[in-house]
Amino acid sequence: MMRSDQILATVDMIQKENLDVRAVTMGIDLMDCRSRSSAETCRRIKEKICLHAGRLVPVCEQISKKYGISVVNKRIAVTPVAYVGAGFSHADFVDIAGALDEAASEVGVDFLGGFSANVENGTSRSAATLMKAMPDAMAATKKVCASINVGSSKYGINMDAVAVMGRVIKQLAEDSSDTGGFGAARLVVFTNQPEANPFMAGAIHGPGQHEVVINVGVSGPGVVARALERKLAESDNTPGLHELAEVIKQTAFRVTRCGELIGRRVSSVLGIPFGIVDVSLAPTPKVGDSVGEILKIMGVDAIGAPGSTAIVALLNDAVKKGGTFASQSAGGLSGAFIPVCEDAELAEAVKNNTLPLEKLEAMTAVCSVGLDMIAVPGSVDATTIGAIIADEMAIGMINSKTTAVRIIPVPGKEAGDFVSFGGLFGESALLPVRNVGKSTRFMGFGGKIPAPINSLKN
Repeated sequence: MMRSDQILATVDMIQKENLDVRAVTMGIDLMDCRSRSSAETCRRIKEKICLHAGRLVPVCEQISKKYGISVVNKRIAVTPVAYVGAGFSHADFVDIAGALDEAASEVGVDFLGGFSANVENGTSRSAATLMKAMPDAMAATKKVCASINVGSSKYGINMDAVAVMGRVIKQLAEDSSDTGGFGAARLVVFTNQPEANPFMAGAIHGPGQHEVVINVGVSGPGVVARALERKLAESDNTPGLHELAEVIKQTAFRVTRCGELIGRRVSSVLGIPFGIVDVSLAPTPKVGDSVGEILKIMGVDAIGAPGSTAIVALLNDAVKKGGTFASQSAGGLSGAFIPVCEDAELAEAVKNNTLPLEKLEAMTAVCSVGLDMIAVPGSVDATTIGAIIADEMAIGMINSKTTAVRIIPVPGKEAGDFVSFGGLFGESALLPVRNVGKSTRFMGFGGKIPAPINSLKN
């Protein structure tokens, strides 16, 4: 039975508390687009994407208008291009990126993910070529996003690939110095990358998926913040943390149901299977839409103070429980994101020097992703960036969770300087990086960090 108070609460979530469907992402398998020539492969890629995604944007807008729930981003994820382009040259991979970009523009989506490779257990010739082509491919495109999975709990961490990615990130930032190094924001490095994920820059259409599928990413940190404020205001006595966790879980349940409704309606109209709903508290720079604000409501006067990591753990777990209870299709990254530039409160904490890089790293051990949208001084060298990636990958490998790094070394700026990327990508002061240049011997070993003993599960 539908209760009137629940209906009104959901209406308030939409109208007053920044509830939205953050992304409707169409996954498309491109393996049958492969041809002997890169030119023919590019033609087939564009043809297939336009065939399946040509109606994605208008259908999303139609469903959004019907139900009054904003669909912020319409996106596409494709088969990791290292598979599609196996055997092709550096220039061919750049051409494929261009074809993806042209197709994305033609169908009107915001971003397209999948210029990607999996190298956790070793780097194939195709993956190595794609990685080296990334700076040229990203410079030649506007909507293409890239990701590399360098580690997993099953295989360990490919440290040679980590070192390469440190250099690639540095090059991407330098090549886009006119936009504050924004080119690096379209690349993310993973351990345990999910194969169905609607969020950029790490969305791919992995193996074992439908030929074409609709995945949905739904967000709502503002909704959770307002629910917690109401609980605290209405309680005669100070509630326990377990009671606040229950509020978050129930709120995540409603958010998930809204997201799945939109996703299933879009998939029904398009005649495409529905995949997963990813319920993630993904903040935006908008006031009242912040994960950092939730930390303050739950008791820390400064984000980064002792207790911050514990709150993120509670928050992440409660969101996962609410999402899983709401839908058998819950998946992806589901949990709490802490992208510094995209969260006004987190960015303010960086500015105030209460949230250093080391504390962020600790918080990533219990959030749903990792070091996300972190702006650092452009003087930080590629080897140190690689070592930062290695630390984060180790957290994911040992704890059997997804971790990722999306770091932007801003050319010409130092710690404390300010950078703005605009729109949903936000702005922030640059985080200081301590002990720069003091990891060179470690990174010089290369090779592989072996998988942990708990990888042996058969």
